Amino acid sequence: MSHIPNSTPTILIVDDEPTNLRVLKGILQQDYQLTFAKSGEDALQIVTDKKPNLILLDIMMPNMSGYDVCRKLKADTNTSSIPVIFVSALNDELDEALGFELGAVDYITKPVSPALVKARVKTHLSLVQADELKRTRMQVIQVLGRAAEYKDNETGMHVIRMSHYAKILAKAIGLSEFQADKIMHAAPMHDIGKIGIADNILQKPGRLTDEEMAEMRKHPEIGAEILGECESGLLKLAQSIALTHHEKWDGSGYPNGLAGEDIPLEGRIVALADVFDALTSERPYKKAWSIEKTVGFVQSQSGIHFDPKLVDELLKHLPEFLAIKEKWQEV
Repeated sequence: MSHIPNSTPTILIVDDEPTNLRVLKGILQQDYQLTFAKSGEDALQIVTDKKPNLILLDIMMPNMSGYDVCRKLKADTNTSSIPVIFVSALNDELDEALGFELGAVDYITKPVSPALVKARVKTHLSLVQADELKRTRMQVIQVLGRAAEYKDNETGMHVIRMSHYAKILAKAIGLSEFQADKIMHAAPMHDIGKIGIADNILQKPGRLTDEEMAEMRKHPEIGAEILGECESGLLKLAQSIALTHHEKWDGSGYPNGLAGEDIPLEGRIVALADVFDALTSERPYKKAWSIEKTVGFVQSQSGIHFDPKLVDELLKHLPEFLAIKEKWQEV
């Protein structure tokens, strides 16, 4: 089976009146692949089989109304992301409001205007592509983060846990949901620079020599170089995290010996999230520390390694950290 996508979007048109199907076919057939259903039941079957990119859905149909179809589509995780545009002779504000409440992205009243139908369809398919691009970008970032962990005898679960810890800290310190999400999505790239460190150093079971440690300490700068000067705000954030997550509050960290609030907030957040997970996780070279021992260490490093405000927030939100740890255990 080929996974090469067809560049032409598929639209499912659902209406029990053949005349209405013909009208919409005439408007859209030049630009899109079309498939048709004359009932709600048929529509649900076609969606399962073909997964269209967009659905134009009549409301007044026998047996199963368009509202019922939309409810079922939105309740199923496999179909909930497919945008639904209601096309209906019902033009009361309450009908329209119900359509949006059920999860439709738009509402077009009959008789339809060809120019309006084309414009609305084009707009919503563009939004679908934008969402897909965003999801793909996130997946690429997570994959690259996992690539670094594989080189370092760590696991993908480490990346997931520490990213969620970082989000908890970001929200606790007063950042918005949007900002906290960005930090969570950028955090998996923190150790991407380890791709550039020799395996015999990364995977050495014993203590590193001074020369090997000096080499290991190059990974933040290598990571920043790999991520480069990107226009993407997310990758800029990831670059900052990669470069600064080994800086310490008292200035004794690396690579630039930054101290206090000269260390970007995102670097301070990921530093704490990363160490918390490293200490509480088993590694080939160490047993997992208990929560009590880890908390004691973190408190002892408040104002030395870690931002004191962030340490306070970790202690306040410890139950949330433990819930994340429980949810994303090693397989």
